[in-house]
Amino acid sequence: MAIAPHTKRDPHADTLTIPSSPAAQDEAVSPVSPAGPAGPAVTTAPKAAGRSTRRSHNGLKLAAAVVVLLIFCAASLAFGARATSIDVVIEALTNFDPSNGDHAVVRARIPRTITGLCVGIALGLAGAAMQGVARNPLADPGILGVNSGAALAVVFAIYFLGVTNLTGYIWFAFLGAAVAAIIVYAIASLGREGATPVKLALAGAALSAGLASLMNAVLVSSKKTLDEFRFWQVGSISGRDWDLILPVIPFLAAGVVITMFTGRILNGLSLGDDVARGLGQKVGLTRAITAVGIVILCGGATAMAGPIAFVGLVIPHMVRTICGPDYRWILPFSAVAAPLLVIGADVVGRVILPPSEIPAGIMTALVGAPVFIWLVRRRKLVSL
Repeated sequence: MAIAPHTKRDPHADTLTIPSSPAAQDEAVSPVSPAGPAGPAVTTAPKAAGRSTRRSHNGLKLAAAVVVLLIFCAASLAFGARATSIDVVIEALTNFDPSNGDHAVVRARIPRTITGLCVGIALGLAGAAMQGVARNPLADPGILGVNSGAALAVVFAIYFLGVTNLTGYIWFAFLGAAVAAIIVYAIASLGREGATPVKLALAGAALSAGLASLMNAVLVSSKKTLDEFRFWQVGSISGRDWDLILPVIPFLAAGVVITMFTGRILNGLSLGDDVARGLGQKVGLTRAITAVGIVILCGGATAMAGPIAFVGLVIPHMVRTICGPDYRWILPFSAVAAPLLVIGADVVGRVILPPSEIPAGIMTALVGAPVFIWLVRRRKLVSL
């Protein structure tokens, strides 16, 4: 007898379709053989082997990037207005002689290199997390009003309180960045849908414009404030000492810990809010946690070095070409690649016009802009 077309399908032939994403692919349920439980099972070994191979390849790439970063740090200690050899750098670090002028130069460059390392890690992680949480491929620290809030706080500190040193700027910049981000998130959270990516971007852009207007109103009325502020505004890692670095490091460490553990969360958000909720995520809570890490990192980096452009924007796109779309890899790769750009830009700025120096904030834009244009021409920006 022929089987009718409407006969019930074998339940063992049904498969579960999960939206394509790195997290979903790793947790995907493999279809069971149509033969049922008694039939030959379809093995998942090739898929597991493929994932293992991909992880090992990314691990090797990440290790290679760390080695390159160490080389850049050595170059930062060696090159400048007074160049030294790598042998002298190693000797100064392992067997310091206070009477040796080259050793003193190398030791004096250590805080500058540490600042570049910390600022790069913070901006790279913050940029990658910001693009993920806002699902905006053009997101950078400016999207939450962080740079504008920090800049306005520094201007007010100079104009009203007479603060004139970097150590004094740092706490005002940190506070201004945090307050601006909180205001943006509070405005974006109004309404039934909560803080959606579009509302975050719009609130950040509106607040940034308003804060910039207030800042310019103060600057045009006080030449002294403008003279003091412009040296911080260009973004630089030179002239930083341990009194400036050490108070910020605990905050940056907390931001790194928070952000590094958001990889799976960002993978879920990349599927869209509805799908993320279907996968069990509390979208509002996860976005708020990620935003806290972003604010700490951006505030700390901006307080240490001033607003440095292009790092948080270009680095996440660059690392996606290396490790793919999985945020569990994008975040650590960004944390290694961003210091490469900051330290490399600073070294180039030191040697390009000796004995003068070009601030790192200017050099990152000069170096990052062509790279970003090349990435855009080579492949379309990832839709987040």
